[in-house]
Amino acid sequence: MLPLVVTAQVDLVLLLVSVLAVWTRLSRLSYPNAVVFDEVYYGQFVSLYMKRVFFIDDSGPPLGHMILAFGAYLGGFDGNFVWNRIGAEYPSSVSVWSLRLLPALCGALCVPLVYLLTLELHFSHLSALLASLLLLLENALIVQSRFMLLESVLIFFVLLAFFSYLRFHNAANSSSFRYGWLLLCGVSCGAAVGVKYMGVFSYLLLLGVASLHTWKLIGERAVSHLSVCVQCVCRAVCLLVVPVLLYVFWFYVHLSLLNRSGPHDQLMSSAFQASLEGGLSRITQGQPLEVSYGSQVTLRSSASQPIPCWLHSHKANYPIRYENGRGSSHQQQVTCYPFKDVNNWWIIKEPGRQQLMVSSPPQPVRHGDVIQLVHGMTSRFLNSHDVAAPMSPHAQEVSGYVDFNVSMPTQNLWRVHIFNREAESEVWKTILSEVRLVHVNTSAVLRMSGVSLPDWGFRQLEVVAEKLFKAHSSSLGWTVEEHRYGTSQEQKEREVELHSPTHIDVDRKISFWSKFVELQSKMLTVKHEDSEHKYSSSPLEWVAMETNIAYWLHSSTNAQIHLIGNPVSWGVANLSLLAYQLLAAVYLLRRRRGFKDLPDAAWARFLSLGCVCVGGWLVNFVPFLLMEKTLFLYHYLPALCYLYLLSPALLEHIHTHLLSSETHRRAFCVCVSAMLVSVFLSYQTFCPLTYGSPELSANQLQGLKWRDSWDILYRRR
Repeated sequence: MLPLVVTAQVDLVLLLVSVLAVWTRLSRLSYPNAVVFDEVYYGQFVSLYMKRVFFIDDSGPPLGHMILAFGAYLGGFDGNFVWNRIGAEYPSSVSVWSLRLLPALCGALCVPLVYLLTLELHFSHLSALLASLLLLLENALIVQSRFMLLESVLIFFVLLAFFSYLRFHNAANSSSFRYGWLLLCGVSCGAAVGVKYMGVFSYLLLLGVASLHTWKLIGERAVSHLSVCVQCVCRAVCLLVVPVLLYVFWFYVHLSLLNRSGPHDQLMSSAFQASLEGGLSRITQGQPLEVSYGSQVTLRSSASQPIPCWLHSHKANYPIRYENGRGSSHQQQVTCYPFKDVNNWWIIKEPGRQQLMVSSPPQPVRHGDVIQLVHGMTSRFLNSHDVAAPMSPHAQEVSGYVDFNVSMPTQNLWRVHIFNREAESEVWKTILSEVRLVHVNTSAVLRMSGVSLPDWGFRQLEVVAEKLFKAHSSSLGWTVEEHRYGTSQEQKEREVELHSPTHIDVDRKISFWSKFVELQSKMLTVKHEDSEHKYSSSPLEWVAMETNIAYWLHSSTNAQIHLIGNPVSWGVANLSLLAYQLLAAVYLLRRRRGFKDLPDAAWARFLSLGCVCVGGWLVNFVPFLLMEKTLFLYHYLPALCYLYLLSPALLEHIHTHLLSSETHRRAFCVCVSAMLVSVFLSYQTFCPLTYGSPELSANQLQGLKWRDSWDILYRRR
C-alpha cells in the first residue's frame, strides 16, 4: 500500500498575527477584579440566565446575552452576585476570566479574519498584514474585547459573514465546499443580528452585494438555466431563510431557558405570565377556563404603558366639582390600580337576573353577549354616561353607579367583544381572550387613559369610556387574569369568598409563536427612557475622536481604563475614507469622458473595495445620525473596522496604479513604514489606559490628554 501523505500549507504571517491577537486580548484578562462600565448592565442578565429567570432587554436580541451567560456557565458562575455599581469587587467565588473569555476570543479572532478578508478582496498579503496590524494595535477594540461586552462578538460575526460570502463568491464553481461557505455566511448573518440589532446594517449591505452578484449571474449566457435557478435558490435559502430561522431559534432557546417568573413579568400579557413558573402561574393554577355568569374576575388592561394595572373601584366618590370648575356625577370612583388588591374583583352578572353565583352547569359568556359588571366588595355596577371624565374631558366618565335620586338613570350594560376570537360564538376564556367592553347605550369602549388622577383619586390611573375611532387600540383590551366561580349570593359571604379562592384544574398553555410575537413586540415598543450620560456623545464626535469613556478607576490609585482609540490609526482611517472618495470621483469623471485609467480587473477590484469598506462604514455610521437615543463611542467600532480594511488596500492601489516612478514608490514605502511605526508607538503610549497598568502619575496622565475634550481622571499626591 502506498503511504498516506498529508500536505498542509501554513501561512506563518497569519499564524503570527493570530498569536499576537490572542496575547493582546487575553493576557491578564482577570484584571481588574472589579465590575467595569457596562458589565454592571450585562451582568444582571447573565445572573438571570443562571437562575433561569425571565427578563426583557429592549437593546437587542438574546444571542449576545446567551454567549456571555455560556462563558459564565463554563466558569461555574451561579448568578449570586449583585451587579449594583461600577467598580464593585468580584468575590473569589466568581471566575472573572471565564466571564470575559468569549468576548476576548471573538475580539482576538477578528484580527486574522481581517487578514483573510483582505485577501478575498484580491489584495496582497502585505496589505492583509497591514490591515490586521491596524486592528491588532487599535486600543479601543482591545478595551472593548477584554470585558463582558458585546461589540467584539458583533464585529466577529460581521467579519465572518463577509469573509465566508467572498470565499463563496471567489471559489470555483466545481468546488465541493463552495456552498458550505455560503451556509456559513447565512449562519453568521443570523448570529450578527442575534447579538445586536446593529448587525442588521451590515446584513443589509451584504444582501445588497449578493444581489448585485446574483443579477450578474442571471445575465451570464454561458450558464445554463437550471444552474442559474439552482444557484439563485441556494443563495435565497442561505442568505434569507437561514438568518430568519436562526433569529427565531435564538428566541426559542431564550424562552426555553428562562421559564421562571421574574422582575419583568408585568410587562407581558397574563397568558405569557401564566406560562412561567412562580409569579402569576402560582395564583392562576387550576382556574376555570371559561368565564360564566356569576364568575368572579380581575380584569387586567392590555396596555403596558405607563404601567400594567387592573380595573379597580373603592369606597370613594368623584368630587362634586373638579379644580377647573367642571362638575362630576359624584358617583363611586372606578380606576386602574397597578397592584394586586381585593378591590380589583368584579362579578359577571347576567342582565335581568339577580343571581350573582355560577349556575349548575355554568352558563359561559360568549362574544357579543351583553353583561353587567358588579364590584365585588361594594356591589356597585360598572356604569358610564354622558358626563366628562375627570382628566380626559373628551371621554365619558366611568363610575360605580350610586342612585342619588336625581335624573341620572343607570347605564350599566356592556357588550363583550372578543377581538382575538377564532369563531363568532367564541367563549370568553380566562387569560387567553382579549376583550373590549363596549358600552351599550353610547357605543363607547372601556379603556385605561394612562393619566394619573389627583390626590382625591389616590394617584391611581384614570379609566374612561371613549368612542372607538378616537381611542388608541393598544389601551382598549382587557384580559381576565384571576378567575373563580362564585358560590355566595350574600355580600358578607361573598367578601369572605373573595379572600378564599377555589380552584378547578384546567390545563392552559401558550404556544411558542404567541410568546415570540409578544416578546418581539414588547422589545420593539417598550423603551426605557433615555437619559443623558456623562460619557454620551454624538456621531460627529466619534470621527475625530473628540470623546472617550472612563471604564474603570482604581479606588485608591491612578490606575484606570479608558475607551480611547489609537489616535494615529484613527487619523489614517479618516484620511483613507476621504482619499477613496476623491479618487472615486476623479475616476468616474474621467471614465465618463472616455479615459480608462485602470484595467477592467483593477477597476472591478476598486469598486468592490468601495462597496464593502466604504459601504460598510456608511451603513454603520449614518443611521446613528438619525437616532435620538443615548449614544457612546463604542457604537462607532463596527464602522471603524471597515476603514481599517480600506486603508491598506487603498495604499496598495496608490502604490500599484498611481505611482509610476520607482523613486516615488520607495518614498511612499518609507512613509507607510513611518506611519506603521507611529501606529505602534501610539498604541504603546496609551497601553496604560488600555490595560489599567502600569499606574501612571498625575503628570503622566495629563500628558496623555491629547485632546482637551478627553476626560482623564487622576489623583494628585
